Amino acid sequence: SNYAALFTMLASSSARSFALLQRVGFPACGLQTAAAATERSTWFGHVPEAPKDPILGITEKFLADNSPEKMNLGVGAYRDDQGRPVVLPSVREAERRVAGSHFMEYLPIGGLKDFVTESVKLAYGDNAEPVRQGHVAAVQSLSGTGSCRLMAEFQARFMPGSKVYIPNPTWSNHHNIWKDARVAEGIYRYYKPATRGLDLEGFLEDIHKAPSGSVFLLHACAHNPTGVDPTAEQWRQISRLMLEKGHFPFFDMAYQGFASGDCDHDAQAIRIFLADGHRLGCSQSYAKNMGLYGQRVGAFSIVCDNPAEAKAVESQMKMVARPMYSNPPLHGALLVSKILHDKDLKAQWFQEVKGMADRIISMRSLLRKSLEDLGSHWTWNHITDQIGMFAYSGMTAEMCDILASKYSIYMTRNGRISMAGVTTHNVGRLAAAIHDVTKGAKQ
Repeated sequence: SNYAALFTMLASSSARSFALLQRVGFPACGLQTAAAATERSTWFGHVPEAPKDPILGITEKFLADNSPEKMNLGVGAYRDDQGRPVVLPSVREAERRVAGSHFMEYLPIGGLKDFVTESVKLAYGDNAEPVRQGHVAAVQSLSGTGSCRLMAEFQARFMPGSKVYIPNPTWSNHHNIWKDARVAEGIYRYYKPATRGLDLEGFLEDIHKAPSGSVFLLHACAHNPTGVDPTAEQWRQISRLMLEKGHFPFFDMAYQGFASGDCDHDAQAIRIFLADGHRLGCSQSYAKNMGLYGQRVGAFSIVCDNPAEAKAVESQMKMVARPMYSNPPLHGALLVSKILHDKDLKAQWFQEVKGMADRIISMRSLLRKSLEDLGSHWTWNHITDQIGMFAYSGMTAEMCDILASKYSIYMTRNGRISMAGVTTHNVGRLAAAIHDVTKGAKQ
């Protein structure tokens, strides 16, 4: 080690120093070892530091702020009216029943069978024809991110040359997922800033222009980040045109039940597309609607033409998953399957997820009323027109910066408010701060 230290100090500076070390009697083996160590020390010197994730960066700033009134409206995780994390009573009961009842053996690559079966029924409907006839290929996944990643890789392997069309805007990780799978990406119009609503005309035009056989990534409900969802009739228009153009719809459903409080209503887009005869894919996550954020439990499914095709597709799903993570985790899947399989627990969960959705909806109404009572010249109906975890406020990046620096209120710089962080205790202060930064500005 002394040889290596001296070598690093001298030999790296010039060839003459290397020769000097040889003349004064340094063993050749020591020089070779030191040289190899020096080469190895530069293997990753060219690697730049990655940019910080914008959401995690907000949390870091929030944690560093000493204000007792600080607010974190960036992270998409549910909080109660006291601002505390929540574990649903149905989940606690499922934990009690599951504790000590299973070994800790590996799951199969496709995951826990009961979990997958119940997830498919929750997404498509208990009596949906593809479910009854065995046309659905499905595996357990690592929550919504994992499901999307499996779909992206599946597309790369078995839909070669197809592009994925992603809405503008969308959850930022969607771009990363399909980019890492080396799938070409297109963008379709979704949000219209002038109306703070859906750009249906642009959406339909981009569906029509896309090459036939394209994959369209669709948010099933509670669009992230805008909170803007198509109506049932608008979904029917979208479905008919996509069917006509021969596109493949892939639904990312991260908020089933959490948006409206009704799991069937939140799955209406998928049910409409199924009724129209689409073959489609779906990503499910239980992070938001069961509060299982850290358990990383979800499902990935594809509706096929017949049972034989479903069997083949599912086998390839497993082959995609195998080199990524081998098999999914057990505990979260046990909790979900216990809740969905037990009639009473499932009914209890339905009420609890409705309670979370109702609290978010009530905070939207209270925030809008507070802003209007302050005499804001902006219109705020979009806050209550939107649905789900997030409200797309229409504030600029500069306004969001002032909210952080002046009021210790932290959110993403696109003006997205995580409504889960709004409570009856802080909504008045939030409204006053928003009123201050928007006062005099053009909407």
